[in-house]
Amino acid sequence: MRNGTPGFQASRLVEARESRGLTQLALAELATRTSSTISRWENGTQTPEPDALESLANVFNLPVSFFLKPIPDHGDAPIFFRSMASSTQSLRRRARARLRWGQDIALTLQDWVDLPALDVPVLDATDYRDIRDADIENMANTCRMRWGLGLGPMSDVLLILENAGICVIKEEVGSAQMDGLSSWSAVDERAYMLLAKDKDTCVRSRMDAAHELGHLVLHRHLKEKNLTEIGAFKEIERQAFYFAGAFLLPEESFSSEVWSPSLNAFVALKERWRTSIGAMIMRCSSLNMMDEEYQRRLWKHYSARGWRKKEPLDDDLVPESPRLLARSVKLLVDERVRSCRDLLEDFRLPAADVESLCGLPRGFMSNEEAEIVPLPKLKARPSEPQFEKITAGQVVPFARRQ
Repeated sequence: MRNGTPGFQASRLVEARESRGLTQLALAELATRTSSTISRWENGTQTPEPDALESLANVFNLPVSFFLKPIPDHGDAPIFFRSMASSTQSLRRRARARLRWGQDIALTLQDWVDLPALDVPVLDATDYRDIRDADIENMANTCRMRWGLGLGPMSDVLLILENAGICVIKEEVGSAQMDGLSSWSAVDERAYMLLAKDKDTCVRSRMDAAHELGHLVLHRHLKEKNLTEIGAFKEIERQAFYFAGAFLLPEESFSSEVWSPSLNAFVALKERWRTSIGAMIMRCSSLNMMDEEYQRRLWKHYSARGWRKKEPLDDDLVPESPRLLARSVKLLVDERVRSCRDLLEDFRLPAADVESLCGLPRGFMSNEEAEIVPLPKLKARPSEPQFEKITAGQVVPFARRQ
């Protein structure tokens, strides 16, 4: 290996490029290097000189220290994507890199704060073909009972997942084709999921979250190779969707409220269950509450009303947002354990990325405390009472009403 930058992590360069959605050729043009040089840097046969590394850092808007930080070994647990089509390869790579950055942030935060203990039941199945629909129904009910949710509608799915110790990230991924992804990390034995907010409706977000929960619960012990087989991938996705329906719409309670499996009935139930009309149709079908002919006619009327693009109440129900990472950052800052500047150095990421991945307000990590400038004061007149001098930061008690 030629002389370059000691400690340079080639995998971090790949991660940065994929996170920014760049190809090797595009990066080469931006960094004024050849694509073959970029390739050698990424495969580790050569490392960039310090000036070249500085140039890369500027291209990515990342600190140089980012490229010197070893990547944690998250293990061989598969990452579950909604689509494995060739057209979504670059989106998958970018989303995976963003998930990894979210995991980096969470791992760093755990040096300072205790996140909720993980409490996620997992099905002991190593082959997706061994999973039956009855197993899926049972695991969905197990999650509800274990988390004390009962059988009624859930007010906030993301809050429930975070209370169970799952780290949830929600940000725009650049395309409506990518709904979300999830994976387990061997570093902290914690589950992570990233949800896309490009089409951020309440019901879609809840379904995406429940779908990813299905993967985490049902498919933790599956192998990555299962996701490369078309038939296997379709069945694994079907199982996750089935779990989502069973988790959001329990058989016992939901079926008792469907007085008629009609579109008008589903519209009336949507606000209460905060689940899409399409998902309710699928759930009724899986519970044998309608035959195939009736379901086809229902979908025909559903499409005729234009609901495949937008359903009633989609603009009225407020989307849910993750809280865990944002609250952890704010806790450290508010308690003066770490400043925003300290945390950015810990994360080795720019403020904009941290804010996006943690769900923090824009500018939260970059705004430094303003300098306190003493304002001029009016002189007290002789006839006015003289007050005792108050030191900076002293709390002035107000008189209480009798």
